[in-house]
Amino acid sequence: MNNKRLLSLDVLRGLDLFMLVGLQPILWQALPKIEYTFFNTTLLQQIDHVQWEGFSAWDLVMPLFLFMSGVTIPFSLPKYLKQHNNIQLWKRVLKRVIVLFILGMVVQGNILSLNPERIYIYSNTLQAIATGYLLTVPMALYLKPRTQVIAIVALLLIYTIPMTLFGDWSPQGNFACEIDKMVLGRFRDGSYIDSAGVWQFAPWYDYTWVWSSLTFCCTVAMGSLAGSIIRNGNDNRHRTALILFLTGIALIAAGSVWGIWQPIIKRIWSGSMTLYSGGWCYLLLAAFYWWIDVKGHKRGTEWLQYYGCNAISAYIIGEVVNFRSVAESLLHGTEQYIGEWYPVLLTTANGAILFAILAIMYKQKIFLKV
Repeated sequence: MNNKRLLSLDVLRGLDLFMLVGLQPILWQALPKIEYTFFNTTLLQQIDHVQWEGFSAWDLVMPLFLFMSGVTIPFSLPKYLKQHNNIQLWKRVLKRVIVLFILGMVVQGNILSLNPERIYIYSNTLQAIATGYLLTVPMALYLKPRTQVIAIVALLLIYTIPMTLFGDWSPQGNFACEIDKMVLGRFRDGSYIDSAGVWQFAPWYDYTWVWSSLTFCCTVAMGSLAGSIIRNGNDNRHRTALILFLTGIALIAAGSVWGIWQPIIKRIWSGSMTLYSGGWCYLLLAAFYWWIDVKGHKRGTEWLQYYGCNAISAYIIGEVVNFRSVAESLLHGTEQYIGEWYPVLLTTANGAILFAILAIMYKQKIFLKV
């Protein structure tokens, strides 16, 4: 296991990216057109974020992305340290953080608008991964697993205390929101210039990033601990899968109980949400690890590896580049026959083009790493 890729992680990462840039956009177009209540209400709700308190299946996509970025740390960094010194390692870490921040601005920071008034510094999943990774690396390198658990608990408390004392758990009344406004200022996503030429914060934007970096780190660190469990459990993989499973159950229970006092809110990455979502990440990793790496069931997984082995490419291309114009150029004649399903066809074609690009990259062994 130490010398091989963790196939289950590639496949699970691939599923996460496929849901994000492949399946969900198609379902968003298709489900409202289906008259059955289950599809156009229940299922549609599960592929959208909860407005504030609560948790849907779609709210797990981003935590799982962060969690999996942590799983790789115990495999990659010790191996790198054997061939390089600490200074070179930290240069590599900082380079990765900077590149992820820039890519995050490309994806969601409106940097491609070339309009200084629309540039937002910290507003994207890639940047959350960057800060979580930066804070997790020293924990993974210099602390024992038990001490890492203590550090995670400490970070959760540091996050929670001012959130409890200096605000409430409402969208615009929480401490994390105030920190974002103070630190990011006009570079905060959702900011705009009013008719009087004064910068304002849009009341509809309630995601937080700066203070939530503490809990981003907890999610990445939980992934790093999961990676350590797998790396150190090669002698008994069934036991390793069981440990991952039981850890997931314990975290879900802990997050649910804590949620009685501190709401489960993904938009501010509350401590209860961190534990709750981390539990589901552990359960998914346990299931994929047991099925693929322990039982050896690999058939039918390669297409997910197209996404998983080029996750950053899949995310950036899927979020930034729109291939619908290409599809429309070739398929516009079908609109007269399929009517309201025409947008579904274009969205499906957009996903198919992205899939083809990733498949070619995988077959040609082109893997873009950050």
